[in-house]
Amino acid sequence: MGNRAVFGSRLGFLLVSAGCAIGIGNVWKFPYVAGQYGGAVFVLFYLAFLILMGIPVMTMELAVGRASRKSAVEAYKALEPKGSFWHMHGWFCILGCAMLMMYYTTVSGWMLAYFWKFVSGTFSQVMHGETAAVFGAMLGNPLEMGLFMAITVFLGFAVCGFGLQSGVERVTKTMMMALLVLIVVLAINSMLLPGGNEGLKFYLLPDWDRAANAGLFNVAAAAMNQAFFTLSLGVAALEIFGSYMSDEFTLAGEAIRITALDTFVAFLSGLIIFPACFAYDVKPDQGPSLIFITLPEIFLNMPIGALWGSLFFIFMTFASFSTVTAVFENLIACSMDNFGWTRKKAVLANLAFIFVFSIPCVLGYNILKDVHFIGARDVLDSEDFIVSNLLLPLGSLIYLLFCVSKWGWGFDNYLAEVNKGTGTKMPGWLKSYFRYILPLLILFIFIKGLF
Repeated sequence: MGNRAVFGSRLGFLLVSAGCAIGIGNVWKFPYVAGQYGGAVFVLFYLAFLILMGIPVMTMELAVGRASRKSAVEAYKALEPKGSFWHMHGWFCILGCAMLMMYYTTVSGWMLAYFWKFVSGTFSQVMHGETAAVFGAMLGNPLEMGLFMAITVFLGFAVCGFGLQSGVERVTKTMMMALLVLIVVLAINSMLLPGGNEGLKFYLLPDWDRAANAGLFNVAAAAMNQAFFTLSLGVAALEIFGSYMSDEFTLAGEAIRITALDTFVAFLSGLIIFPACFAYDVKPDQGPSLIFITLPEIFLNMPIGALWGSLFFIFMTFASFSTVTAVFENLIACSMDNFGWTRKKAVLANLAFIFVFSIPCVLGYNILKDVHFIGARDVLDSEDFIVSNLLLPLGSLIYLLFCVSKWGWGFDNYLAEVNKGTGTKMPGWLKSYFRYILPLLILFIFIKGLF
């Protein structure tokens, strides 16, 4: 491995990788989509697509990292056939990670701001029905949003400045342990609420009528989409952690563990949200309004609601911040590998870049609120569209083709790397599935995302 940084422990690798995958979408998107598409019916489709798509593509990204011991661009260069251009995709990966952080730091800042609002007692002065106004006031205040975005950016790079083991691994491990404890405590509290049982039924019992009304094809498409996007594959966000891994365990086994942690958090988020919404007769809305308007309204109604609100938003801060540090680490490693910079120089250069380019997203809700880009989307939604609808599916397709085609690294090399170590092996008979069916599934997601 030469002087390549490595993880101090297997647990460190699993929690940092899961932290990268576990983000805000697990909490606000999964429960809502599951509720909309027939509860357990959706969950079964979702688990099937994780096995059919998510885990295989994750093993490919990790395999490229571990076999090369390098970050995105250099990894391709080390493994690609002479004279080929696969490494061009590495630059798109870096672009994708940078663009993801241009808006994710703002959303992570919102979580921190709300935690502060609950802890400092701001919400104790808010009347019922006024939580939407609190969210609106925050969006309209560029200084407040800018401050919390800046704290997120500076703290994230500060953690990465200490290096892989004593910075990223140590801090993320602690945060993820706390996150897993918090989510269990929050879920138990929700399930014990009077009237919460109806929410559990809505979420956990398969409702074939609801699924049939939505259309089984739509249920499958939504499940495929959620299974694919929940793991943040395609922009080398996980590839970098493959390059820091030991050869002790198979990649299929590790990918299953990371996916299980990711799914555990998504599933338990539903146990927090549905019982609480049904107990207080609130519609579980999609997306940001659920987190910033609906749930705070519920916490205001709850006994010791300020405590539950604080715990929920520190949990959300950990979920988003673990992704921030993981992607920052990728940007730093790419700068060190491609430009020969020291870690310190890479931290400072990336910090300045991400901070400056995160400002448009902060201003997109106030000073620049009339500025629209792709299909009349605002700044955040435009950046998210480019990353989620273009770079993630196309990037995953490129990793897949690189690993299974004879023009790339090749299936035999991929299989040997994936099955190195002890644990679950990837069977060789999947070769035809990986070559002919999986690319079509990813292409379907890409085309659906465009339209």
